[in-house]
Amino acid sequence: MKICNLASGSEGNVTYVETDNHKILLDVGMTVKYIKEKLSELSVAIEDIDYIFITHVHDDHIKALKNLIKKYKPIVCLSPKMFAELDFLKYYENIILYNDAVYLDDVTIDIVKTSHDTSDSRSFIVRNNGKSFVYMTDTGFINQKNFKKIKNADIYLFESNHDVEMLMHGPYPKWLKDRVAGPYGHLSNKDSSIYLAKIIGPNTKKIILSHLSQKNNTEEKALETIKEVFKEYEISFTDISCAKQRERTELIEI
Repeated sequence: MKICNLASGSEGNVTYVETDNHKILLDVGMTVKYIKEKLSELSVAIEDIDYIFITHVHDDHIKALKNLIKKYKPIVCLSPKMFAELDFLKYYENIILYNDAVYLDDVTIDIVKTSHDTSDSRSFIVRNNGKSFVYMTDTGFINQKNFKKIKNADIYLFESNHDVEMLMHGPYPKWLKDRVAGPYGHLSNKDSSIYLAKIIGPNTKKIILSHLSQKNNTEEKALETIKEVFKEYEISFTDISCAKQRERTELIEI
C-alpha cells in the first residue's frame, strides 16, 4: 500500500492511497487542477482514480467532487446522510453508500464515526495485505469504543488542529473558538497527542499530524506537544511529521 497526503488544512484536504488493484482518494477538498498536479508528481493520472471516499460534506473535503464526477466518473463512497445533502449526486450512478465497512477485493475500508458539526462525519481505516492506515480528521473527540479499531496501525494521518492557548488568545470570535474547541469541532494538539499515545503500537511506523490551523497552530507547537506527551507516557517513537496545506508529503509505502 502507498500513501501520500496531497493537502491538509482549512483550505482543503486530499489524501491518495494506492493498492495493487485500486487508486483511491480520501476527500477531495482542493481544486481538480491542484489534485491533478499533485498526482502527476507521483506519476499517477487523475483518470486512474477509481474510488473517492468522503469523510463529510464541508467544502474543504468535497470542493472538487462535482467536477471530478462530471469528467472522470469515479465511484463515490459516502454515507446515506451525506448523499442526501449533495443534490448533484442525485442522478449519479457510481455511488456506494457506506455504514460500517467497504470491501474492494484487495482492500478493506473500515468506517469510524466521528464527532463534527455536520449531519454526519466519518474517518477511515484502510487495510491491505496485513497493513493498516488510519485517516482520522475533523472530530471533537474519539469515542473509546473505537480505540480497538484504530490501535496499532502502521501509519496514522491524525488531526492536530490547534494549540488551545493560541486559539483562546487568537483572532476568532468567541462562538468560533467554542465551536473549534468543543465536542463537535477539532482535536487540539494535546488531545491528539494523548489519543496517539494510547493507540500506537509496535506496528506503527509513522505519524503525520494533519489539518493544522493556519491561525491557531504551528508545526513547531504540534510537534513539541506530541513530543512532551510521549515523554510523559514513556514512548520513544519519533517518526512524526506535519502535513502541509499546499505541499504533498512523501509517498509512503508499507
